[in-house]
Amino acid sequence: MEIIPEITEPFRSILIFGPPGSGKGTLGGFLSSAGNHFHLSSGDIFRGLSPESPAGKLYHNYASKGLLLPDEVTIRIWHHYLHGLIATNKYFPKEQYLLLDGIPRTLRQAELIEEYVQVEGVIVLDVNNPNVLIKRMQRRALIEKRTDDKDPNALKTRLEIYKKDTSSVLKHYSKKKIYTFNADQKPLEVLRDVLIKFTSILC
Repeated sequence: MEIIPEITEPFRSILIFGPPGSGKGTLGGFLSSAGNHFHLSSGDIFRGLSPESPAGKLYHNYASKGLLLPDEVTIRIWHHYLHGLIATNKYFPKEQYLLLDGIPRTLRQAELIEEYVQVEGVIVLDVNNPNVLIKRMQRRALIEKRTDDKDPNALKTRLEIYKKDTSSVLKHYSKKKIYTFNADQKPLEVLRDVLIKFTSILC
């Protein structure tokens, strides 16, 4: 008897891209609560891994050295986590869109994830002034006590890595599905602009 059936149909997904501090999490939260969709942040997955679990030990081993997990391992952990959400009735793939924030992060991840997702649209949050992002992240570090957001030099490095990796990932998707939004605006203004473009999909 199969207690937890394997999901074979691809998850209907909308990808959310943006540099650290651009408001991906805020937008994902808005869209999930207002539209009854499921926002899944890669950061939440990996920060929430138990250090004692096999996946947690592997993640913390890489993170302690300032390294990212191999792409294959990242997607495997993400997929396993997603099935856990389905099994515990937190995410309903037939009824909800999956709002993916932080995955895929590299071109290889975009290739690997194709087996599991059907991308309906891509949201890109664009911030012209990197200093605005750094100030936002430092403020977030104080509020959420996130030590990874405190060091300005580390933040600049993260922004450079994001820009380099994301440009190659976005080339993987059809330009017709990609929409860029001005994230220099207030969160509700960004939400307004996104809803204008995505209402027909999300409603």
